[in-house]
Amino acid sequence: MKFNNAVLETLAYDLPSTRWTSGEIEERLKPVYERLKLPAGRLELMTGIRERRIWDTGTLPSDASTRAGRKALERTAVEKERIDVIIHSAVCRDRLEPATAAYVHGELGLAGHTQFFDVSNACLGFLNAMAIAGAMIDSGQIRSALVVAGENGRPLLENTLRILSEPGMTRKSIKPYFANLTIGCGAVAGVICHSGLVASGRGGRLIGGAAATDTGRNRLCEGGTAGEDDGLQMQTDSEELLVAGVDLAEKTWRRFKEETGWKETTPDRIVCHQVGAAHRRRLYECLGLALEKDFSTFSTLGNIGSVSLPLTLALAIEEGRVTRGDRVALLGIGSGISSMMLAMEWEGTHEW
Repeated sequence: MKFNNAVLETLAYDLPSTRWTSGEIEERLKPVYERLKLPAGRLELMTGIRERRIWDTGTLPSDASTRAGRKALERTAVEKERIDVIIHSAVCRDRLEPATAAYVHGELGLAGHTQFFDVSNACLGFLNAMAIAGAMIDSGQIRSALVVAGENGRPLLENTLRILSEPGMTRKSIKPYFANLTIGCGAVAGVICHSGLVASGRGGRLIGGAAATDTGRNRLCEGGTAGEDDGLQMQTDSEELLVAGVDLAEKTWRRFKEETGWKETTPDRIVCHQVGAAHRRRLYECLGLALEKDFSTFSTLGNIGSVSLPLTLALAIEEGRVTRGDRVALLGIGSGISSMMLAMEWEGTHEW
């Protein structure tokens, strides 16, 4: 895929103030750890995640997306009335119908001509939405888009703690639930628009990218409601998913290089989906990328689904780790499994 006129003009995010450390989560599981003789500290040791942020009880995905979206609209040079479409791209949604984007559209007071729809593809949703917006801009359908995502992992975390505390759980039966303990909460929003609407020195120009899929491994991570009173559940074969994900990333990376003309040495900064330390290490080794070019947030934010990669990019820009002229590789992957990698050249500053 290639882009001709699409620019990521603004990024904004919102994070909960409440922190749950891995130690605090293990303290809530202390009876389980003692019964199964599990060593304390294994959660942080195995994942590299010290803490994650948690929304207040009752927070809806649209609430979180609205907060990030409002910040993006305050920062962007694109007038609110000129936003042609809003795309909600999170794993979490308020309900099946209507689109969660409809609630965010209403809360932000977007214009009647502004389209809305949801895009859902596990942790890859935000990158998918960026690519869709970029293609719509290049085709002339729209001039600007607001992409939002609000993830609330609290219900999944709380239900996982309840399940793991059941007396019949064994070392083997708790294993598929372990990845749930890495989940965090957050929200992000980005304005993607035609380069003709962008003032000099703002944003990042989308260059191109590539995608690949492997649906033969679509059952390695599955989540949803198990029943009316059973709450959110997710089970993951973490070891197999890591192997499968990196294998697919290698295929995507080869296609990415062909599409963009980039090499392993080309990116000045690399941001990938935030899973944990083992995934990051193996991914960079297998793709032949320099680990010092990585910018990560999983140690303090955990895995925030579709929010993780764009929020991490926003923080890298905010901290001055992405500067004018930098070529940035965005390496996304989601269960199902699918991968998308986008190339961007940064033309702005961290001041928006």
